[in-house]
Amino acid sequence: MNRDGPEEEAVTDPALRRVLRRAGGPEVLDLLGDELSGSDLTTLLLEVFRRRAARRTPAEVMRRYRSDRFVAPAPAGLAALRRTEDALLSALPDGFESLVLAPVLPLAAHSAVATVDPRKVIATVRGGEVAADPTNGLALEASSRRSRLLAANPRSSTLVRLAASQRIVRAQHFDRPGALAHFQILGLVTAGRDVGDRDFERQQLTEHLAFTTQGLAAAGVPGTEIRITCLDEVNRPVVRRVLDALVTLPGGTVVEDATRSSGRGYYTDLCFKVFARVGGEVVEVGDGGFVDWSRHLTGNRKERLLITGLGVDRLAS
Repeated sequence: MNRDGPEEEAVTDPALRRVLRRAGGPEVLDLLGDELSGSDLTTLLLEVFRRRAARRTPAEVMRRYRSDRFVAPAPAGLAALRRTEDALLSALPDGFESLVLAPVLPLAAHSAVATVDPRKVIATVRGGEVAADPTNGLALEASSRRSRLLAANPRSSTLVRLAASQRIVRAQHFDRPGALAHFQILGLVTAGRDVGDRDFERQQLTEHLAFTTQGLAAAGVPGTEIRITCLDEVNRPVVRRVLDALVTLPGGTVVEDATRSSGRGYYTDLCFKVFARVGGEVVEVGDGGFVDWSRHLTGNRKERLLITGLGVDRLAS
């Protein structure tokens, strides 16, 4: 941690400044953030939360349950979620392995690699964080497998295709109707190597987008629209070739969208959004694109990674 960071944040963040005044000043952040080892910090926090839990009464637990947006059951019913999840999984292309991901990840799995603000993720007392997107866990597993392949053959181009449906939690608050603190996402990742001529990008993007349309159709969506955004002009030929390959895709349309502003800095090269057309309404149900996570996780700049996420709750409803 940058030692100048906590003091600067203490000056600009009124809530943090108030807490630090009661706790003894910015030095507390240095102690907890830098000087204590991970195991010592865990020991301290476990005792803090043990004491807090010991003072809670059943009535207080019930009050918290009624007011805490993170703990309420999902609006969608289990049967509807299961039907939607099964329909999507049944449409997975051959070669994808479905995993059951752990509900927690190592600390900074979302921020050090995927550039997500840590304040949007729920950290745990034991030095981890609650999953905020299945593609992060899938990327870690895919990069681990690719590292083993590269150790055996530094030029290995063997693809790793993984999928998982996971209930995830996001800590940021959205005021728009239908926004949930926890929800189910079906995530896909394809990890591999740059094989030249942008063939990895073209082939894997075509496969992910074809699955997306077929999966939504299997889940009962009558029409799908996918909007591709080119983030780097060198990938313009990839966009044209993917659009040509999917022009006859049943039940879906794939178009280019140059107006998208979100996701820049998160995605590289190309990204896309997925919309379901239901009863005259167009609803965003998915997102994806290329990311540089596997390059950092494997330490190999030739690695490539494509991710896709589909909102199971939105489809089920």
